[in-house]
Amino acid sequence: MTHRQILEAMSGLLLAMFVAMLSSTVVTNALPRIVTDLAGSQTGYTWVVVATLLAMTATTPIWGKLADLFNKKLLVQSALVIYSVGSLIAALAPSMQVLIGARVVQGLGVGGLTALVQVVIASMVTPRERGRYSGYIGAVFAVATVSGPLIGGLIVDSPLGWRGCFFVGLPFAVGAFVLLQKTLHLPVTRREVSIDYAGATLLVAGVSLLLVWVSLAGQQFAWASGTSIAMVLGGLAVLVAAVWVEARVAVEPIIPLRLFRDRTTSLATAASVLVGVAMFGSTVYLSQYFQLARGMTPTHAGLMSIAMVGGLLVSSIVTGRIISDTGLWKRYLVGGMVLVVVGLGLLGQIDDTTNLALVGLFMAVLGVGLGATMQNLVLAVQNNVSQADLGAASSVVAFFRSMGGSIGVSALGALLSTQVAAKVGAGLDALGIAAQSSHESHSIPDLSALPGPVRVLYEHSFGQAIGELFLVAMPFALLALVCVLFIKEVPLRTTLDREDATSADLGESVER
Repeated sequence: MTHRQILEAMSGLLLAMFVAMLSSTVVTNALPRIVTDLAGSQTGYTWVVVATLLAMTATTPIWGKLADLFNKKLLVQSALVIYSVGSLIAALAPSMQVLIGARVVQGLGVGGLTALVQVVIASMVTPRERGRYSGYIGAVFAVATVSGPLIGGLIVDSPLGWRGCFFVGLPFAVGAFVLLQKTLHLPVTRREVSIDYAGATLLVAGVSLLLVWVSLAGQQFAWASGTSIAMVLGGLAVLVAAVWVEARVAVEPIIPLRLFRDRTTSLATAASVLVGVAMFGSTVYLSQYFQLARGMTPTHAGLMSIAMVGGLLVSSIVTGRIISDTGLWKRYLVGGMVLVVVGLGLLGQIDDTTNLALVGLFMAVLGVGLGATMQNLVLAVQNNVSQADLGAASSVVAFFRSMGGSIGVSALGALLSTQVAAKVGAGLDALGIAAQSSHESHSIPDLSALPGPVRVLYEHSFGQAIGELFLVAMPFALLALVCVLFIKEVPLRTTLDREDATSADLGESVER
């Protein structure tokens, strides 16, 4: 394909990626209004977010494997249709239960879009040339991340209300579907296929059970309770069964375990889990920091995110171009992880009094590091696998990164709730105010309605506790850096498929 043909095909793919990213960011500012209108609880609030995350994480490797077996264009369009159906149900939901179910359907579509877009791009562009196009993915990520909360805030306050936040993605989904139909033309290899239903079912069940446990432990039941033990042991048992099926039974396994014989794939996958914990687990609470510790409106909090997203955007574009020109990628992966560690360490020093210019600078450092890391981990794996395993390998990296993010968001969220409750409780005792009930201490009050001293106490508590989250996430980033250091740099191939598959050639590192 010529550069122009690739850009034409990518227009539909990037619009599909924008739809996937927008689905999670645009609803953020609408959640408080949704819970109020549908008479929901704090648990319902959590599950509106977690439901999509669970469905997306658990199904990502399945979509990736399907991409190795079926028409990739048809799969992307199917994911868009599934997302659109989920959005319509969510927009018309009469209750929290229906809304949460609709968010699961949305998550199925988003999981497909997240996995398939990168697979399709890798099917069109050689690893050596892929860097120049990864910047476009970074740009879409940045635009969706910045514009999502702003668009959501405006829609919630408009006559459309919160239901408009679920309608807004539909025109983009239809546009992506039409563009893909017109511009994306990939060859389809017809062959007999065997779908691993048992492995897919066990994988989804095991991962979902563990993620449900991480999401609810510490809130609905204690971490060290009988319920926790039962869920952990049950989830691990199901995953052990899934591994046995993948290794011994499945003809076309969802996650081919032989991929992990490759050192690069194993280390990149481990790094992806750790990056997911550090990145999603900490940065998702920056919005709370700006709104609850600094008293900003949702719109202003969204504008502050430009510092980090801008760094991510510039870094992903620049490193992508340089990698395409030179064929060298490990130095940028290592440098990016170093900046991630430094950025988390700097953000670990913030509280409710930190100069906002400094906070923005620290976020930019973290953003630059993430921009040089995320896409290049996928690129390193894609460069080491054959075209037949491209979908499975790409989705494995995305799957483990999403799983790390799910664990990070849930675990650090529980830690944040506990830390804030403890700090607020101690502060109220110092002010001579009666202690709150356990439920009240873990809830988020309307800060504007609180007396001055109590409001300052809450702001200080949130500012300190959110800063501490970054310090907790920092060791995970350090471990990811260690994994990256041990990845061998293999020359980026200039063909879509490997010219040979000998282990000696795959293990040959670049001596520069």
